[in-house]
Amino acid sequence: MRRVHRSHLPVLALTHPGMRGKNNEDRYGVTAFRLEDANRTPALLAVLCDGIGGHRAGEVAAEIAVNRISSVVAEKGDRLPPTDVLQSAIVTASQAIYQQAQSNHHQEGMGATCACAFIIDHRLYLTNVGDSRAYLLRGDEIRQLSTDHTWIQEAIEKGVLTPEQAQGHPNTHVIRRFLGSPQPPEVDLRIHLSDDEDDATARANQGMQLKGGDLLLLCSDGLTDLVADEEIANALLHQPLQEAADGLVELANLRGGHDNITLITIQVPQNPQGKRRSPAAWLLVGILVMLLVGLATAVWAGGFLDKRALPTSLPTPTVRVTLELPGSRVTQPSPLPLPTSTFPPLPTAVLTPSATAPISSAATLTPWPTNTRQP
Repeated sequence: MRRVHRSHLPVLALTHPGMRGKNNEDRYGVTAFRLEDANRTPALLAVLCDGIGGHRAGEVAAEIAVNRISSVVAEKGDRLPPTDVLQSAIVTASQAIYQQAQSNHHQEGMGATCACAFIIDHRLYLTNVGDSRAYLLRGDEIRQLSTDHTWIQEAIEKGVLTPEQAQGHPNTHVIRRFLGSPQPPEVDLRIHLSDDEDDATARANQGMQLKGGDLLLLCSDGLTDLVADEEIANALLHQPLQEAADGLVELANLRGGHDNITLITIQVPQNPQGKRRSPAAWLLVGILVMLLVGLATAVWAGGFLDKRALPTSLPTPTVRVTLELPGSRVTQPSPLPLPTSTFPPLPTAVLTPSATAPISSAATLTPWPTNTRQP
């Protein structure tokens, strides 16, 4: 695949260290591509990683993860099936983090969670490890597509705890899968579109077609720990995206802001299936327009010459129009209407949407840097 400077889908990204004075261990990257195929199909990769390990360099692990995942997808993205590419990228990143930690005892134990969205044209491929989440907002509803890999989630799935009992449980942040473990983590390839889906059905949702108006959200647990799904949906669906993102971060901080907060939104414009014409198609349209204009001009010129050859003494034909007036009947002559020429509309240029630059830093070209400036 070839990296390009403009994304085919609008993107907004925002990160904040929170209110506890800790380092921002979240990292993200957004990269736009063109596939090396006949149609030069556009693609977009969004990666969000949350470093774990605290003083053990969680931010280093998150940055390694974003960079390695982005590099592997760029290298293999048009040579392997998308899910295979994502799985290979995450395993490669996990091994790189573990090797780095083994070579530096100050970084031993560092790791990262991740959520990755790979969109080819308008088909979504999604993977996650840990508790960084992916949501889909469609219509007036929000759905968590990813599954948390935490002790709490496993306890709920096995019936040990109810969702109500899980609230505020001391094991809430115990992660069961992460990048940087001695053994490569199991990469989750499930996309849950309904509550009653089994794992095989959820995996079969890979490559799902995104619809016009869809909004994809990747976020770290610094947001979801403190802001409910319904509150996230209400903000993103009823406010401009920039205001909604700022408001969600502010709300999490007002409620304690105990962790770093990062989110990425990807919009799908209405009518995403509408294809832009290729340059050859526009050339053909232009030629047809010129031929039609020339033909209409020739017809008009021929009619003008014929009129000059006619004798001036010929009577002008009339049409009798009868008007009904109270108490009378009047007939008026009316000249024949002159014919009008109709020309086809000229083509309209279509602009490609550009990715929104990260907040708290100057606008840059994709891929955006993963090191996040402190606000």
